[in-house]
Amino acid sequence: MRNFNEVDKKKKQARIQIKENPGDLSKDVFAQLEDMVKASLRDGNLQCAAAFKIARQAKVPLIAVGEMTDRLGIRITNCQIGCFKVDKIIHNNLENKKIDGKIVTMLETLRKNDELTCANVFELSPQLKLTPMAIADVANLHNLKIHRCQLGCF
Repeated sequence: MRNFNEVDKKKKQARIQIKENPGDLSKDVFAQLEDMVKASLRDGNLQCAAAFKIARQAKVPLIAVGEMTDRLGIRITNCQIGCFKVDKIIHNNLENKKIDGKIVTMLETLRKNDELTCANVFELSPQLKLTPMAIADVANLHNLKIHRCQLGCF
């Protein structure tokens, strides 16, 4: 996978407006965040779950971790809801399983209200006793697009 470069940054900035220092972090916290991101890289990339862990440990907003990766030219990989694939894939063979209509109705309602977001998928996870990936799979199976990544990736 190629590095996140200036062309990628410009494309992203055209789609998503993120301020320079989301969370208004101090210079010390900003430097600590940079070190944490660099220390957590795998094959030069930062996994989504690692970004969430860094945000918790540093007590910073998730979007600040995403901004730091952009600043460093680092790609975030292995999205916890499967959004970083070119072709959407359904995990857990959901095509052959009966899906609770309540879940589909909840997701459709969120979509109608323009609230089918990454954050809401994670919020639903404990309520539905499903992983965020399983919820995203149901959304994908019903052609419901999740948007507004908490890290600012999409």
